[in-house]
Amino acid sequence: MERLPAGEARGEFRTLSPDQIVRTMESVLKRIETRFPGSGLGRVCRELLEIGLQAESFTASLSRPIYPIRVFSWLLIIGLVTLSFAPFFLLDATLDISDLGNLVQMIEASLNDLVLIGLAILFLATWERRVKRRRVLKALSELRSIAHVVDMHQLAKDPKIVLGSAGGADDPELEAMSRADLAHYLDYCSEVLSLTSKLAALYLEAFDDSVVIGTVNEVGNLVAGLSRKIWQKIMILDRGILES
Repeated sequence: MERLPAGEARGEFRTLSPDQIVRTMESVLKRIETRFPGSGLGRVCRELLEIGLQAESFTASLSRPIYPIRVFSWLLIIGLVTLSFAPFFLLDATLDISDLGNLVQMIEASLNDLVLIGLAILFLATWERRVKRRRVLKALSELRSIAHVVDMHQLAKDPKIVLGSAGGADDPELEAMSRADLAHYLDYCSEVLSLTSKLAALYLEAFDDSVVIGTVNEVGNLVAGLSRKIWQKIMILDRGILES
């Protein structure tokens, strides 16, 4: 097994790089606009590129604490903790036997208050995380929408029409396509979907959360399912080319 040279950085390929993703998006966009200038797929890829350009600053913001929320939460937590123990500090140390009934009632009421205060503290302690989670889920929702838009662009691209084994197309763009153009178009759709999935995975690396993990997996499964439909069309197209 080949050893790494001394001093070479390790773990370079264990995390996704926003810069590398953006460079790949730019390359895919350039190829789309070169072969299909002014196409809807090119506009979708450009929209995805804009999201990718903002991804580095977005993921960096997820790693930084939200100080106003954090300071306000801790002040409230300290106030709640102080309030929960205040009745015990106010007890008269010279209570006699006749006061024991009142003491039991006070302790029982205090325990009930402690449960409510504990829930409030839990809410405040997770406030910042829930704010970040909501931001990530909104960003993932945008990626999910882009994946569906890409699917809309490929739905009308029936390879059987180009191969001449089906009726005419309602899409003028498809009628003007050659077999090679359609193969490239479907391939570009698959690449844009793959880049969409990579952005979703990038958000997960910046914010590891069980809810986010589930949503990223949903986006990945969606992209995989849509890509399978595209590759079925590419296989039909390739088989038709071989038979002709």
